[in-house]
Amino acid sequence: MKCEHCTRKECSKKTKTDDQENASVDVPSPAQENGEKGEFHKLADAKIFLSDCLACDSCVSTEEGIQVSQQNAKDFFQVLNLNKKCDTSKHRVLAVSVCPQSLPYFAAKFSLSVTDASRRLCGFLKSLGVHYVFDTTIAADFSILESQKEFVRRFRQHNEEEPALPMLTSACPGWVRYAERVLGHPVTPHLCTAKSPQQIMGSLVKDYFARRQNLSPDKIFHVIVAPCYDKKLEALQEDVLTASRGSRGTDCVLTSGEIAQMMEQSDVSVREAALDTLFGDVKEEELRRHDGAGSDGYLAHIFRHAAKELFNEDVGEVTYRALRNKDFQEVTLEKSGEVLLRFAAAYGFRNIQNVVLKLKKGKFPYHFVEVLACAGGCLNGRGQAQTADGRTDKTLLQKMKGIYADIPVQLPEASIHVQELYQEWLDGTDSPRVQEALHTAYQGPGRPADSRDIKW
Repeated sequence: MKCEHCTRKECSKKTKTDDQENASVDVPSPAQENGEKGEFHKLADAKIFLSDCLACDSCVSTEEGIQVSQQNAKDFFQVLNLNKKCDTSKHRVLAVSVCPQSLPYFAAKFSLSVTDASRRLCGFLKSLGVHYVFDTTIAADFSILESQKEFVRRFRQHNEEEPALPMLTSACPGWVRYAERVLGHPVTPHLCTAKSPQQIMGSLVKDYFARRQNLSPDKIFHVIVAPCYDKKLEALQEDVLTASRGSRGTDCVLTSGEIAQMMEQSDVSVREAALDTLFGDVKEEELRRHDGAGSDGYLAHIFRHAAKELFNEDVGEVTYRALRNKDFQEVTLEKSGEVLLRFAAAYGFRNIQNVVLKLKKGKFPYHFVEVLACAGGCLNGRGQAQTADGRTDKTLLQKMKGIYADIPVQLPEASIHVQELYQEWLDGTDSPRVQEALHTAYQGPGRPADSRDIKW
């Protein structure tokens, strides 16, 4: 059994049977393990199917499979239970960060407005013993702003001898892992170096927020609620900007579906609560999103910024034109019959493979491509809106799209908190700390991918 995203004709895991590959990891709560009775006794049935998850080199390695299986509710409940013990030396501050594409799932599933869904989710997590619940939109603000600056710089530096374009987005861990593990050079030099929202949120919580609360990073247990399984492996590879370099930015990733299952099975009394912010007592005033139909909208934001910065053109609504299919769309900026900017959005691995093939052949007309592993974007992540047999719940997904579209859009540049954080946390917008905290470098595969081994 190969990963659904695998492009190899032969699977390297020939010794595994289909049953082994599809084996699920049961997640018992600590109450079950210890034979205890109490409020956690029903929160035990979250399962991770490793065959569902990752875009990688011919499947997940055995070691990685074990690590991914450990990204489950067991550690989360263990920390919750330890916090109730008398030994305070083992207590940790529990912080949960929720991806904006997860909230429409909870709203659609429980027939709530997105604001009420966020308050119920926050109240549920705090009723379990979570101390803080954040929204990761602020981390996406940083990622988009840094991507905007990088694209403008690449555009100005681009030449035939040392091509800096196209720039390919790097927010999707499934796509980035595929690019690093399978494709390597010449694709990885085109990946945007801005860290993903999850990576930046890890640094915000374990570095900025930890220092603000006078806590060491290892005293915080940081959980991400995300729409897809690829985030679990991304968490294992994260490094965080702290004095003690051993700390990961994210300790555990739970999918929206896993959290929803806990909510459905829980008999804990829930009192609704507002989302927290990284700024102490300030509560989240209004939910907001970025300008993307089912994602964080890197294309739209970078397109507008580049049009203004490079050509002094003000772009209002971005007009998409579907090409091969609805998941491959094009956006252009034209003036006097000349195409000044040509951007594309490529969602799903079939479209990604076509992009890569053209890039390798040197016949690539685009300056920028927003790349996402999931067809339909992040809302369609495999960690939410799934039927019992593992298929996409199309009715629920359609509701989620409507709910997401109704969330107000705010430009990253308009966030006062982000501008304050650039100064207070990073010593300015162009400081060395910005490069260290908000940017990364990419590795190539251990061996180059043989083009004969890849199904185009």
